Amino acid sequence: MTGAVTARAADVVIYVDHSDILPDRLDELKEGIRRVVAVIEEREPQLIAYGFHLDEERGRMTVTAVHPDSASLELHLGVGREEFRKLGGMITLRRIEVYGSIDERVRDLLEQKVEMLGVGEVVVTPRLAGFARTTAAR
Repeated sequence: MTGAVTARAADVVIYVDHSDILPDRLDELKEGIRRVVAVIEEREPQLIAYGFHLDEERGRMTVTAVHPDSASLELHLGVGREEFRKLGGMITLRRIEVYGSIDERVRDLLEQKVEMLGVGEVVVTPRLAGFARTTAAR
């Protein structure tokens, strides 16, 4: 595996959330998203990937993140909490999906995020098998 750096597949956590965008809030939401991304990029160097995806026609937003472990997701929820709260008047969070193992404390924080931003649910699906790379093999 020349040029590849591997992470422990058992530790990697994939986060996905789905929200409805409230009417007439899209432009304000885009500004808020840029603020969130700037804060997270600056304060969370451990985060492998982070993205906001907008389906403007259907009024939906999906957020994706790849964390090296449960502790990274816990840190993310703390660092981003106030910025996430600012988006609360622009979205309704419908569902959080987590793929991988997380601590109970992290699950509690995810439940709090749902209560703060929406009416959805938290679904955690443990990994059965797999691998993770932080860079592609050459």
